[in-house]
Amino acid sequence: MPVSQNPRQGARAGHLALVGLVAVLLVVQGCATLRAPQPLPAALEDKVQVLGFPDVRAWADQPSKSLTESALESLKQERAAYGEESLRKPAVLLALSGGGDNGAFGAGVLCGWSAAGTRPRFKLVTGISTGALIAPFAFLGSEYDSKLKVYTMVTQEDIFRKKSLLTAFWRESLADTRPLADLLAKYIDASMLQAIAAEHKKGRRLFIGTTQFDAQRLVIWNMGAIAASGHPEALKLFRKILLASASIPGAFPPQYIKVKAGGQEYEEMHVDGGTMTQVILYEDALKPFGKFGKKKQVLAPQRRRILYIIRNGRIKPDWEKIKPRLLPIAARAIDTLIKTQSVGDLFRLYAFARRDGIDYNLAAIPTDFPPAPKEMFDKAYMNKLFETAYEMARKGYPWQKHPPLFDPKSIFEPQERGATGEEKPGAGKPNGPRKLKKKS
Repeated sequence: MPVSQNPRQGARAGHLALVGLVAVLLVVQGCATLRAPQPLPAALEDKVQVLGFPDVRAWADQPSKSLTESALESLKQERAAYGEESLRKPAVLLALSGGGDNGAFGAGVLCGWSAAGTRPRFKLVTGISTGALIAPFAFLGSEYDSKLKVYTMVTQEDIFRKKSLLTAFWRESLADTRPLADLLAKYIDASMLQAIAAEHKKGRRLFIGTTQFDAQRLVIWNMGAIAASGHPEALKLFRKILLASASIPGAFPPQYIKVKAGGQEYEEMHVDGGTMTQVILYEDALKPFGKFGKKKQVLAPQRRRILYIIRNGRIKPDWEKIKPRLLPIAARAIDTLIKTQSVGDLFRLYAFARRDGIDYNLAAIPTDFPPAPKEMFDKAYMNKLFETAYEMARKGYPWQKHPPLFDPKSIFEPQERGATGEEKPGAGKPNGPRKLKKKS
């Protein structure tokens, strides 16, 4: 038989519990409100500059004067560094996508490509999210492949630390990425920054994308210009941009970058560039870099352009039995959105490359590769993925010439059909794009 409880004792215990809970919540909320960044006003979007670093960034969705000037300057620098003949050689472009721990695939492709002895020197490298972390090493060349092998050595603890769910609700994220920041400080050092600056001065370009979260706009960062600035805070800003580009909103904390506009200082909130797009190259701000030799003012003869895209992920549907619970359903929804977004980005780049006569080449995780484990940054999974990509590239990677699930003939070589929809005899032969007749 249960022991009876004094009503006053019960009320007192309940009161103390309530007071304790409120005290905990107040402490948590108080800690969470220590940071109160002043966001950039919308009216000053087009006047913003990074403190101490003028003209090192641009909004991706509009033409950029500074990046247009950088495109012209890059050709002059290339001519000075390598001679006039270099401008007649192909301009090789590399775009590295997001993908989290699947970045082991991109790292493996690049290292295997080096082992094959066919990896080119890239005129331009772009990166988003995990692709942003790979991009500086890809930009500098094969001698930095040993650092790319970090994807075979790290575990979840080397990337982030989980926070208490109680405190997370009043903070910016579910995890703390100080371990990743420490990793960047170890691998992105002053000597590497100097090497990037030296290559930038030879006319090569390195661009990273982040999302300015308040504005819901993609920002393109001219990382070589930051490295070559000589500013004492250049290395710190360089690392922060890489960390921001890999900061998944909600999961990882955003990065705050000090800017100035309208005579006032503000802090912009930057998160994963993959929030906006999975691959960057044909954004409005980067258009001058896609037109090497297309116009006289670019100061270069017509030159062949070759585009390599490394998609750090799968691009075809994967069957998975989803538990009818909130978290598995939400996770599957996000994964599906990212996958379909990436396929759309690959089609977008293909359409522009086809229009501009750029040789399109795509690499992605093979369809038959085992699915990722439930835990992020599983070391065994990343090692297997790296080795698979390495061997494929070492033997001569089978680059895809168009996006997945797409037959170029269906658009660029249309079939002639009768009134009922059947193909006419002799139809289906290549005939190039349709030409519109001029109206009389």
